[in-house]
Amino acid sequence: MAPHDNDVHRLQTNELEIGVTDALQKHVTRNVHQPKPVSQRKIDFEHSRPRVLRECMAEATGVFFYVFPGIAAICAFTLSTTNGLGEELGVSTFGGILQIGIAFGFGIAFAIITCASTSGGHFNPAITICLAIWQGFPWKKVPLYIFSQVFGAFVAGLLLMGCYWPEIQAAKAADIAAHGTAVFNGGAASILCTFPNPGQTNQGYIFFQEFFVDSFIGIVIWACLDPANPFVAPVSVPWTIGFAYTAMILGFAANSISTNLARDLGTRIVAAIFFGSEAFSYDNGYSWISILVNIPATIFATGYYELLLRDSLQKIAAGHGVHEDGEEGLVRHLTRVETAQTEQGFMNSTLNKKKGEANV
Repeated sequence: MAPHDNDVHRLQTNELEIGVTDALQKHVTRNVHQPKPVSQRKIDFEHSRPRVLRECMAEATGVFFYVFPGIAAICAFTLSTTNGLGEELGVSTFGGILQIGIAFGFGIAFAIITCASTSGGHFNPAITICLAIWQGFPWKKVPLYIFSQVFGAFVAGLLLMGCYWPEIQAAKAADIAAHGTAVFNGGAASILCTFPNPGQTNQGYIFFQEFFVDSFIGIVIWACLDPANPFVAPVSVPWTIGFAYTAMILGFAANSISTNLARDLGTRIVAAIFFGSEAFSYDNGYSWISILVNIPATIFATGYYELLLRDSLQKIAAGHGVHEDGEEGLVRHLTRVETAQTEQGFMNSTLNKKKGEANV
């Protein structure tokens, strides 16, 4: 079929992509200006930046993108429910677990989209450690990445305090007047970091919950990073990981979860600055669970995936990996598999033949 006249015109002008041209061509004439050539000065500047600095700034920025909208949603929720302050502030209709889950999930997706191409998109100290354990990430970069991640959450907490300063101060004063402190779940300090519910007096249950919530998220992340996984395209990875976080928040946020060392430690430091050291000592030092459990849980999750679920042969077949001994090593492996299968088939047929003779 011959191309339409509009298609011919589009090919000649090379102005707009198909679809947009068809919609606009009959109404206006529009020229798309090509971007100016990249100058050598710009290239020199970009190449002069230390690679590790770019990676650390990307990690800090990504954690900021993840934490800032999440704790802002928590702030709106807390202010709307604490001591009737929400009605006074006019935000009583804004807030809930659903809103918090969506904010954190979208924040994680935006973090991966904006920064992962520079640093790899860890945004979680436990993920950085697991990548060093299983995937060869350089151990010398691990402390730098973890510091950057905690710093990003710290900056997010500071900026939130600046954005909501009058409201948070009013909530703090109301909490102190009613309870003698603002450091408790539902108090002003809980805007920044997690505190257990009043009835959660057994830290073993909190540990158990945090461990398996973080393990759930860790397995999903590791599945998304598996190049042999045909069900996750690169463009869907940010949203898949974000939805995993959202699912856990919707299910367990009302029962105290942290999910990320950097997210909790960075904002807990801010809470300690503005609300006192009780931010770390509350409820017999609950903070050690919210800060540290994420690491062993994620190591468990990624180890589970590596030892039981991963199939490296699929990765090699898809062109995303190689055998350590090259093509010869792969051929030897496949030969051994075929030989073993042949021998097993021969043994099965012999056994079946003997059974038949015995039946006769």
